[in-house]
Amino acid sequence: MADFGTLCLFLALAASGWAVIASLNGWRARLGELVLSAERAVYATWALVVLSVLSLEYCIFTDQFGLEYVASYSNRALPKIYKFTALWGGQAGSLLFWELILISYASLIVLTNRRRNRSLLPLVVTTLAFVSTFFLGLVNFMARPFVRLAFSPEDGSGLNPQLQNPFMAIHPPCLYLGYVGLTLPFAFAIAALATGRLDDTWFRTTRRWTILSWFFLGTGILLGGWWAYVELGWGGYWAWDPVENASLIPWLTCTAFLHSVMIEERKKMLRVWNLALVIMSFLLAILGTFITRSGVISSVHSFTKSDIGPVFAGFLGLSTLVSVGLLLYRLPDLKGEHRLDSFVSRESTFLFNNLLLVGAAFAVLWGTLFPILSEAVRGVKITVGPPFFNEVMVPIAFALVTLAGICPVIAWRRASPRKLVEKIQIPFWALLGGVVALLLRGVRDVYALVSFGLAVFVIATTVMEFVWGARSRQKVTGQRFGGALLSLVDRNKRRYGGFTVHLGFILIIIGVTGSSAFRQEATASLKRGESFSVGRYRMLFEDMVSRDSPNAEFMGARLSIFDGERGVGTLVPGQNFYKAGQNPSTEVAIHYTLREDLYTILTGFDPHEGRATLKAYLNPLINWIWIGGGVLILGAWFAMLPDLRDRRRDAEARLLEVESRAA
Repeated sequence: MADFGTLCLFLALAASGWAVIASLNGWRARLGELVLSAERAVYATWALVVLSVLSLEYCIFTDQFGLEYVASYSNRALPKIYKFTALWGGQAGSLLFWELILISYASLIVLTNRRRNRSLLPLVVTTLAFVSTFFLGLVNFMARPFVRLAFSPEDGSGLNPQLQNPFMAIHPPCLYLGYVGLTLPFAFAIAALATGRLDDTWFRTTRRWTILSWFFLGTGILLGGWWAYVELGWGGYWAWDPVENASLIPWLTCTAFLHSVMIEERKKMLRVWNLALVIMSFLLAILGTFITRSGVISSVHSFTKSDIGPVFAGFLGLSTLVSVGLLLYRLPDLKGEHRLDSFVSRESTFLFNNLLLVGAAFAVLWGTLFPILSEAVRGVKITVGPPFFNEVMVPIAFALVTLAGICPVIAWRRASPRKLVEKIQIPFWALLGGVVALLLRGVRDVYALVSFGLAVFVIATTVMEFVWGARSRQKVTGQRFGGALLSLVDRNKRRYGGFTVHLGFILIIIGVTGSSAFRQEATASLKRGESFSVGRYRMLFEDMVSRDSPNAEFMGARLSIFDGERGVGTLVPGQNFYKAGQNPSTEVAIHYTLREDLYTILTGFDPHEGRATLKAYLNPLINWIWIGGGVLILGAWFAMLPDLRDRRRDAEARLLEVESRAA
């Protein structure tokens, strides 16, 4: 099966390379047969890559430890779900998985555009197939998943214990779907620049693909935060780790694009900026992949040092050269039709939003790359810690939250100061009321007061937008309020889906603020029958418990939890000791409420003395991060659905396409 998988990868490389050559030359020579051959080569590449992935999974599930990859990332006792996730547990498998998603996206693009966008599609296919060929070259020659060992060991080393978590079946695929999905708008942007078709076709075609990529990347980041929270045993969810940052950076620039493209759609402005943002997002996704897989940074997520770093750097440099060169070449044709009329307008808030998001992206990028640059220049790696990122990002986050509250109530082109003041009166008083209420409850942390106050402001403006819109529609249609609201949202899913995303973002801000500003912790070494407290909770150490499984032995401490004098349950934090010889992993135990989490860790134990060393964190409001993430995901998904205006526009575009082809 390994030989079959290897053969499939070589054939996939040949098919992908042919797609690049045939599509490019078919476009240049206007030969439809060559273009069609390239599209079929994309399908063939997809089928061959699927067969190679199935071959590798078969080798993993059948314990073929004669393969280096299987011996390194699996073992006989590994549960089946983790045998499946072992596909992306190592570098070679993760690059093959990347290629699978990329060629699947490419096949969907070819399939869905077989009767439209024919002037752009040849160069879209060229770009996608070129990226595919690069990754296939890596898995064929540099990070090969089917390398055989000189001998076949009796058992494998097993998967990294920190990856043996159910979220590892969801978190990496979501990130990959987001990272790789950014290739699609990039391919259409390159095609538009190369062909000179610089109207709104390229971004209208890829808008939903871009939202989908943003959706998956954001979901992956949230799931990664949850994984870190329940798996790493340090009580937090985000530590400005370089690999965490690598996913956040393109998400920020993609967010900027989704905001600024609305100005191009409405006002025919920011055309150069939008193309630059799409190019930037793709290049940052490739840079993030390079950071993760080259071994140049130290992270719990990253892979060991390898030879693919220089190759990745070369591909990144070539992609930058070609895309920036095309953008500069087309600059004279990209002049906007309108200019900014006033700084007090919705356009200006979108512009400031973009500047803040891109500024945040490059601040995080600088902090992430600085250790690499310092080592290259001075020979000493200077680490940039969380204080730098917090000092930079907290003010930017406050500014973004403020704009999220102002943007819905400010008019396009030029806003009347009087009307603006009228619209923000209620949200402003809500802000003041929220701050006063917090002060009366004893909150004195300035950052918390500002954050919670701005959150109340944004929630008020967003809710009022729904109410005002529904009332206006009520007057026009005579519907009841509920029906008018549903009709309003259905007619403009992107707008109200975006507002829902804003609400999710605000809930996340509330959770981050509460868990950062008011967190408490306590540590104790206890014998049976002794207790310790954190906040209003008391934890009584009852006894040590153990459980055995084919993969690992669990040792834990059973704690009875009391809120005052009232018992609220039992927690069993512990550690897993793996039979394959890997380092032990922490198994945290958490008591969840909407108000706060009681987070407990067993840091050590002495079975002879019956003593356990325990650590507990009280994390206020932390579950609002995950609730907010769910609301954000719901809003993003809703925004991807076509609304009434989109359906009419798509129907008109299809009619024009048919008429032009008939002519």
